[in-house]
Amino acid sequence: MSFRILGTGMYVPPRVVTNDELSQFLETNDEWIRQRVGVRERRISTQETAADMAVKAAAAALENSGVAPKEIDLILAATVSGESISPSVSCMVQKELGLSCMAMDINAACSAFDFLLETAAGFFARGKVQKVLVIGAERMSRILDWEDRSTCVIFGDGAGAVVLGVGENYMDAVFDVKGGEDVIDIRQSVGTSPFYERGQEKKPVVHMEGQETFKFAVRAICRDCERILRRNGLTFDEIAYIVPHQANIRIIDFAARKMKVPQEKFYTNIERYGNTSSASIPIALDELNRAGKLKKGDLLLLPAFGGGLASACCLLRW
Repeated sequence: MSFRILGTGMYVPPRVVTNDELSQFLETNDEWIRQRVGVRERRISTQETAADMAVKAAAAALENSGVAPKEIDLILAATVSGESISPSVSCMVQKELGLSCMAMDINAACSAFDFLLETAAGFFARGKVQKVLVIGAERMSRILDWEDRSTCVIFGDGAGAVVLGVGENYMDAVFDVKGGEDVIDIRQSVGTSPFYERGQEKKPVVHMEGQETFKFAVRAICRDCERILRRNGLTFDEIAYIVPHQANIRIIDFAARKMKVPQEKFYTNIERYGNTSSASIPIALDELNRAGKLKKGDLLLLPAFGGGLASACCLLRW
């Protein structure tokens, strides 16, 4: 037993921040950002928490699916930018939806949505659930160094969600994790313990080694997509859309050329939202779904990559 996607939803804050606006306080410009990252604008939260955005994306997915909140048996959420460690985003969503089901968060950075789908598949396989709500929600603006143009121009805020029901459309997934903080690192405050002797070694913001991140991401997309197709006896020609984590348009373009896959097979929206970490794939799925671009039976690849270092790719049938 597996699952199928019953509905999708997304939410992004109304505040649009353009590259020109960033250039007012950063040594950068629109052309520099678009050429290196592919972002023209991003949404930035001025009032809402990651959990607030998660609730709105979840409500949109429930409405799209025709599933009542009381039917949800499990809430799975992901974030690296939530305002609190506890309660988790999933617990806050559960509260706002007035539910009493099991809820938990998983942290796998930008790859987390794929990890959530695999986790949901396990619950379906055991016959433990009938309906599951899966959410990626990020207020990345909270954990950026807004004086570092190499990172703050990349990211944006938002949330995406899907409602899952019993079915056989989740076909396979591959994962690769190599722990380490040398390429991507997001620290928390060391706290106030009088016994801790190391002090604050890095600011509690996103730290990335740009070139190493680029090489890791391209390698991960190509390896994971080719691996999952090979073991399922499929080719890229049989895939309707590749819906990647929206990290950097140059990463996606480079991977497409390396795999000899037409770039139009990759769905991208990074130019409008930036990198929304765990929210990027469900946001993209919602846009595809609501635009009527997905047909029943379409095969989709969902490659993701990010801090951990962790990468993944899911294969599913729409």
